[in-house]
Amino acid sequence: MSSLRIAFNELRRLSAGTLPKIALIALVFVPLLYASFYLYANFDPYSRLDKLPAAVVTSDAGAKDSTGQVRNVGREVTDELVGSGTFQWHEVSADDARNGVRDDKYSFVIGIPRDFSAALLSSGDFQPQQATITLTTNDSNNYLSGTIAKQVAEQVRKTIAEKIGSEAANRFLVGFSTIFGKIQEASTGANKLADGATQLKTGQAQLADGASQLASGSATLATGLTTLKQGTAQLPSQTKQLADGASQVAAGNQKVSDAASLAAKASSDVQGKLDGYRTQLSQDLKNAGVPEAQVQDILAKADQLRSPVDQANTTIQGANSQLATLAGGARQVSEGAAKLASASPQLADGISQASDGANQLRDGAAKLNDGEKTAVTGTKQLADGSVQLRDGLAAGLKEIPNPDDPTRTATANTIADPVAVNSVGVASAGTYGAGLAPFFISLATWIGAFVLFLLLRPLSTRALTAGASPFRVALGGWLASALLGVAQVIVLFGAVTWLVGIHIAHPLGAIGFAILVSLTFTSVVHALNAFFGAVGKFLGLVLLVLQLVSAGGTFPWQTIPDALYPLHIVLPMGYAIDGFRHLLYTGASLKILGDIGVLLAYLVGGILLSTLAARKRRMWTVSALKPELSL
Repeated sequence: MSSLRIAFNELRRLSAGTLPKIALIALVFVPLLYASFYLYANFDPYSRLDKLPAAVVTSDAGAKDSTGQVRNVGREVTDELVGSGTFQWHEVSADDARNGVRDDKYSFVIGIPRDFSAALLSSGDFQPQQATITLTTNDSNNYLSGTIAKQVAEQVRKTIAEKIGSEAANRFLVGFSTIFGKIQEASTGANKLADGATQLKTGQAQLADGASQLASGSATLATGLTTLKQGTAQLPSQTKQLADGASQVAAGNQKVSDAASLAAKASSDVQGKLDGYRTQLSQDLKNAGVPEAQVQDILAKADQLRSPVDQANTTIQGANSQLATLAGGARQVSEGAAKLASASPQLADGISQASDGANQLRDGAAKLNDGEKTAVTGTKQLADGSVQLRDGLAAGLKEIPNPDDPTRTATANTIADPVAVNSVGVASAGTYGAGLAPFFISLATWIGAFVLFLLLRPLSTRALTAGASPFRVALGGWLASALLGVAQVIVLFGAVTWLVGIHIAHPLGAIGFAILVSLTFTSVVHALNAFFGAVGKFLGLVLLVLQLVSAGGTFPWQTIPDALYPLHIVLPMGYAIDGFRHLLYTGASLKILGDIGVLLAYLVGGILLSTLAARKRRMWTVSALKPELSL
């Protein structure tokens, strides 16, 4: 009897009546019911979080920021949460929120305290406080909702921190712009200072030259005035003598002038009398009858005789005038000499004071000259320093950021959130359900293989009694379950793909791999049932439980306890899940060859164990004819 004949007989036995046919169809649909309904229910739960009720309580009283503006960050956060639509948010009182979480009315509550804004804005006053958000959960309602709530609270915290950080960074950068403006003003002033210092340096050099000339000239002046002082020391006594002599000369000249005046007066009187005599003579001659011609001759001769007297009168009158002038000049000289004598002590004192002042001027000019030399050095240092200040401010100005408004906003946002996560998925499941599909398809395939042997007989008793080869008997017993298992995974994949809507990256490869998984699992369960009998069903269930906890279907298998690592490495479901992940998300890869190799090894091993069981069953024992436990 061939293996195909044995398998055909077993299937025919199961389809002999209406009820067995229904049972057979039910066995085919068991994996579908398990996997497809679970994947459908959990296809994308995150898209329905807006149905999850959550509460927010805000008691924030607000606070003033650094600009003096009153802000209520708690109210801003509350409005954003309620308007976000991420959850079914309700803004309630603290008592309602507390009661709601306890009574499962709200899955979680986010509480914003009264000092929330004050704490957030406290850094601006250099009195930093950490703001807090209270998250209230109740795991007795649902553990995962609490886990989701913690992620939400962390995201709220991160968003608030980014917002406040961005605002703080923006104010920080605005401060830089203000500093830039002030430094720019200082730089402009430094330019003017440098120009003025350069001009001051030039003027100071000219002043130094003038001070040097002043020192030289004042020294010369002091020397001259000293000589003048020495030369005029006897001036008062000499001018006194001069005044006295001039007074005596003036007195003598006055006497001479007076005498000359008397002589001039007498000469004038003589002249008057002579004129009278000439007139009287002319009249007497005319009266005596002397002819006119003779009268004129006589008068002419008399005039000739009078000529020396006239000349002497002229000389006397001229001398008198000159002596009067001389007397007046002598008098003026005397008066001037007297004034000079009177003023010469003051002049001498003035010259002495001028000499002393010139000496002081000389000493002061020398000090001024020395000071100017120092001033020249100082103004040179001032000019050099102002140039360095100007250049330093200009260079520093280039180092101070002065971004425009868009750049400042972008920079502030980057400072507040400096790291962005660029998620690059080598493979993407897309949805939560698709992410769990490899696990539940593998699990459903094992369950499908397990329930098949609730009806199927692992080994054909008829074939054994007929003396068929143990290998043929084992292979025939497995082929029936293999055919039904292939039907199970085909129906399962059709439902998962078309009804649930999970996208498969490599459909043909995934179906082929699913068939291999089904053949392997049916081979293992078949071997357990064939070798251990009724206990094999229990062992199949035990293996199911062990693979549930060690296969790494939900969390990465590396997160399971170390004691379970050997189970993950030894048992086949972990390799089935790994293969499905590659084929459902990215398509076939060389890594899947390892998974295929392990599954093939289990497939062959199961058949060999079933062959050994068939070999043992050829010898009938009392326990085989009447087992202690029968399922």
